[in-house]
Amino acid sequence: MQAPEDREIKVRRGFVGIAEGQVHYRAAGLASDHPTWPTLVMLHASPGSARALEPLLRAFGASRHAIALDTLGNGDSAPPAPADPDIAYYADAHLRAMDALGLGRVDLYGAHTGATMAIEIARRQPQRLRRMVLDGVSLFEGPEQEMLIANQAPELRADLEGTQLLKVWHMVRDARLFWPWWDRRAGARRPLGLPSAESLHDGALEILKSIGTYHLSYRAALRYAKRAALREVGVPTLVACAADDMLLPYLDQVADCVPGASRTTTLGTADPEALAETCRLLTRFLGDPQVGDGC
Repeated sequence: MQAPEDREIKVRRGFVGIAEGQVHYRAAGLASDHPTWPTLVMLHASPGSARALEPLLRAFGASRHAIALDTLGNGDSAPPAPADPDIAYYADAHLRAMDALGLGRVDLYGAHTGATMAIEIARRQPQRLRRMVLDGVSLFEGPEQEMLIANQAPELRADLEGTQLLKVWHMVRDARLFWPWWDRRAGARRPLGLPSAESLHDGALEILKSIGTYHLSYRAALRYAKRAALREVGVPTLVACAADDMLLPYLDQVADCVPGASRTTTLGTADPEALAETCRLLTRFLGDPQVGDGC
């Protein structure tokens, strides 16, 4: 018999219905294996879908039940109802999806745009959360904020020449090479290098699935007043950021805004060793079901 840590953790996919339509999710680990432990709900960054969270989802699935939701208007989820939704709307939609899945009190993980939605969920319904991880949070303000709102998530449409295919491909590729992705000057260059062609293809495909609505959640996150919201968070929170994340300079500022927050820098999820260490750090805060509550 294989030890639990040696078993391949499968990612399952499914849909749950809310008023707007179906919300797509990915899940790992079985709730029946950990009936007394809160499910970990995971909210993804923009642009894209919960597919980007699969490595971390699978790592958490080795010891707990974890579910990663596609935000409305992203990936395979239905589009949002409002023409110009705000973060409060997306937070409410996620809460309704959690209700439809039969989830009570949960642990919550959010990355970038997903972290912004997690902040609002914590403000609106703190009783639903046991612990929360905010992974990569920005504090854009003033001209920088306006510049990003205007350029970071362009509205795209399919056309007969297929130009949307190249536009999305270059946006996904250049996000690895530059910050912001559309500033291709030497001073904006990131030191990451490119991932595999297959990884870029997968990322582009997730945006192309929802090309008419992918930008709405991104813009909502950029408009959100995070500083004031962070000060209202009343659940145990870990503020985290990967060492190679362009949002790392905001780590301490964000953590200082959240009452009693812990903070940590991770190695990200780019390779198996980094993924294992990142999962270990986050699990230490959340608590390991096999050893008891977190510290």
